[in-house]
Amino acid sequence: MAVAPIWEKDPDAALDWVWDWSEWLASGETIVTSAFTVSAGLDLDSHSFNSNSATAWLSGGTPGTPYLVSNRITTSEDRTDERSITIRVKNR
Repeated sequence: MAVAPIWEKDPDAALDWVWDWSEWLASGETIVTSAFTVSAGLDLDSHSFNSNSATAWLSGGTPGTPYLVSNRITTSEDRTDERSITIRVKNR
């Protein structure tokens, strides 16, 4: 099992995190649904997607705490995949 990439954010920051699926998608294939799951304690303020990427706006969190954030998509070719990252909250 692959380890999720680790990113950092300040607890007072509200930032956008983008999942770029373009290299994984086949020619002409597009994202038709996108859903995010976020560990308790980190806030998912909003989310959106387009034909080849998905974006989550995240805020909050407790310094020193790692949070798992996952994006699950379904494509126009009826394929489904999920990718996760870890966001470590740190005073910066």
